[in-house]
Amino acid sequence: MVRAASRAVGKPGLLRVRGAEDMSDGARKDEDRGSPPASEAALSARLKRLDERLAEAGANRGAETKGPDRGRVDPSAWARGFRLSSEFVGAVLVGAGLGFLVDHYLRVSPGGLIVFTLLGFAAGVLNLMRASTPRAPDSPDSPTQRRPD
Repeated sequence: MVRAASRAVGKPGLLRVRGAEDMSDGARKDEDRGSPPASEAALSARLKRLDERLAEAGANRGAETKGPDRGRVDPSAWARGFRLSSEFVGAVLVGAGLGFLVDHYLRVSPGGLIVFTLLGFAAGVLNLMRASTPRAPDSPDSPTQRRPD
């Protein structure tokens, strides 16, 4: 395999190594390819062209992403996510713990652990479904509903 690759190096078109000029995506003009900029004027012109291209790309990008600010996340959503995930993990762990105790006292080795872990998983999923479904404001379990005193 190494011989085949080394033979291909000598043949044009089979194996080509890209240079820095090929990867520049047309940033340098044809007159700039051979040598670095000779003066401050050439450097300033390249910087000005780059600035214009960046401004144009920024204007195009700004038009595409109009809408709500995507960088900001509601902290209460993070809190709710952590609460729901910890309740789910807690339900599974409590089920596994109860299953271990049943196995230990009834001496039915893996049966209780498997059954109660699955029950804990089902309880966790049920709890997630209850907590994530939207409720009407006038429903009796709604947190905004006031209880009569």
